[in-house]
Amino acid sequence: MEGDLGQFLRSRRARIHPEEAGLPASGRRRVAGLRREEVALLAGVSVDYYIRLEQERVQNVSDAVLDAVARVLRMDDTERAHLRDLLRPVRHAGTPVLRPGLSRLLDLADGMPTFVLGPRMDVLAWNALADRVTGFAGLPDDRRNQLVQVFLAPHTRTLYRDWAEVAAETVAYLRLYAGRHPGDPLLPALVAELSASPDFVRLWEEHGVAEKTYGIKRLRHSELGELDFAYETLAVPGQPDLLIVMYTADPDSATGRTLARLREEIGASRSLAHATPA
Repeated sequence: MEGDLGQFLRSRRARIHPEEAGLPASGRRRVAGLRREEVALLAGVSVDYYIRLEQERVQNVSDAVLDAVARVLRMDDTERAHLRDLLRPVRHAGTPVLRPGLSRLLDLADGMPTFVLGPRMDVLAWNALADRVTGFAGLPDDRRNQLVQVFLAPHTRTLYRDWAEVAAETVAYLRLYAGRHPGDPLLPALVAELSASPDFVRLWEEHGVAEKTYGIKRLRHSELGELDFAYETLAVPGQPDLLIVMYTADPDSATGRTLARLREEIGASRSLAHATPA
């Protein structure tokens, strides 16, 4: 059975037309994109070696060969890193510990919805503003996962105005994580659960990879209306599998004004909670 490395390389070959690589496109082709022998020729390795590479039957692949194959297949920096991860897997480090200082940091970041993602995009912690926007606190523990919400919770197809884009980027990040942590014992069960969604299966089989860094989230909230956020993702020093995600908005925008109103409501409810009866 073809492994993740072979599937990834084949998916990258399939997207490149021969003429784009300076090769003639004449004759009937049984596969989409470049043939294995064409990749080998352009990368300067033997056909046998490249075939064994796709079959994961080679060890100690040099950086020069990796770079040559990545160049021929027109991989970007994230895809190149993923290729290295697939060839040189590292031991899974286990579940990271959410330090108390991170929880306090979430409370201090009360001006914007902020939450912490762990391995496999599990939602580990959030502040009050994030809960008002996302409803994390109301979810069962086993549903607090961004992939589970995107693909298995029907309401998210309405919540995310750009659902297809959100779906693609979440799967691409999970693919990247899977390459970095092939020994994660919980990953196969998550993939099996998500495979109940045909959309997940299609995107998973495309082998796209992407970092979760920054972007736009456009929501259609059932109570708050349309919200337009920019988001920034920060890796936690010393714990790279923990990500702090912050949603931001221009204070003068409609979303910014909504956030200001929510902050006032949250502050008022806290004041009432701490009030001492007369």
